[in-house]
Amino acid sequence: MKFAILVFPGSSCDVDMHRAVHDVLGEEASYVWHTDREAEDLSNFDAVLVPGGASYGDYLRPGALAKGSKAMESLRAFAASGKPVLGVGNGFQILTEAHLLPGALLQNKGLKFKSGTTMLSVQNADSLFTSEYETGEAITVPFAHQYGNYYVDEETLADMKANNQIAFTYADHQDQGSTDKIAGVLNKEGNVLGMMPLPERAVEEVLGHVDGLRLFKSILKRVE
Repeated sequence: MKFAILVFPGSSCDVDMHRAVHDVLGEEASYVWHTDREAEDLSNFDAVLVPGGASYGDYLRPGALAKGSKAMESLRAFAASGKPVLGVGNGFQILTEAHLLPGALLQNKGLKFKSGTTMLSVQNADSLFTSEYETGEAITVPFAHQYGNYYVDEETLADMKANNQIAFTYADHQDQGSTDKIAGVLNKEGNVLGMMPLPERAVEEVLGHVDGLRLFKSILKRVE
């Protein structure tokens, strides 16, 4: 399986993504700089990963400048084809700014950067990204963000619930004010996932946690 890791100025978790899919899972993974010719047509890849960090230094707001990249047109076409797109941390913020996912990421309720580990509850174990989990299962995943407060209005929230688009919720106090304690969301088609916690940092025992590995295994299982 061929993974593209879409890299913007300020991306800093791209190496973590590469290690997770290439070194741990043994799959093919390529860094794709957002202005490279390869980024203009992502159709040769089987999945696209949009990593965390601070694209363009989070100027204006996280993800606001990255959404204007030429690579986003290709990413939209890739998502429309039904192939999997995973955005983590800043990658999630980019996907919401590009309207590939509903909602927006606001500053944490305390207006400070927070990091550590958080416990998540799996809300949808039937998706392309979560089939290796059980619904209601509690998993432990690292997090590191200042804009991790997920907001969505009541009408959109009701629509998301009706379409089973909520993949993960926080099962502890690390939600930072997020609506309904939401930690990860899917698009209506189920092939785009965005989440603030960092599953790529929970794929090896040496890292302290391995619950994130099953997310990547889920992608492999469904695509293969």
